[in-house]
Amino acid sequence: MEIANLIDHTLLRADASQAEIQKITEEAKKYSFASVCVNPTWVSYAAAQLAGTPVKVCTVIGFPLGANTPEVKAFEAQNAIANGAGEVDMVVNIGAIKSGDFELVERDIKAVVDAAAGKALVKVIIETCLLTDEEKVRACELSVKAGADFVKTSTGFSTGGATPEDVALMRKTVGPNVGVKASGGVRSLEDLQAMVNAGATRIGASSGVKIMEGGQSTASY
Repeated sequence: MEIANLIDHTLLRADASQAEIQKITEEAKKYSFASVCVNPTWVSYAAAQLAGTPVKVCTVIGFPLGANTPEVKAFEAQNAIANGAGEVDMVVNIGAIKSGDFELVERDIKAVVDAAAGKALVKVIIETCLLTDEEKVRACELSVKAGADFVKTSTGFSTGGATPEDVALMRKTVGPNVGVKASGGVRSLEDLQAMVNAGATRIGASSGVKIMEGGQSTASY
């Protein structure tokens, strides 16, 4: 697969302007990235900019804390899809995982999966930097059980990002038929290749252009 097809070209900063969103959509069209990943408020605009191209609009749900209720996350997903999102990256209820409330975790994920059924891919952000290995495995297992299309390492807004070790653990847990997205701190082609070698099938990065040009970015996400 082409490197560009692995990349969700990402801009999730709170202060991102319309001009910056337009810039990343133009870059996504130029390099044929898999998607542009933006906050929900920008979905309609990004979808209009990308109309007629193969680049999808990806957005985030319950971001970045994952602490909304399942019903709110389901509505947020429905709204984003109605506005043109083809992929939704939801943050799992991290506190519920830490509390051992796995029924709530599964219900949380399934609410978004059901809202997106037949309309958009669902990626579950498990925020690996906040979980033990046992909790990472359980979160991945519950994501698969609830019908998610991908599991994803990180929001890029917590205490750490993707590591090859976490990607490998997630790949081992979900098996070959569920995607694994590495995000947070993937800033170079070398970083990307390490994640792919560990089992990632998608990369979330704000450094997509630098990666394509073979450079190194100082961006945090």
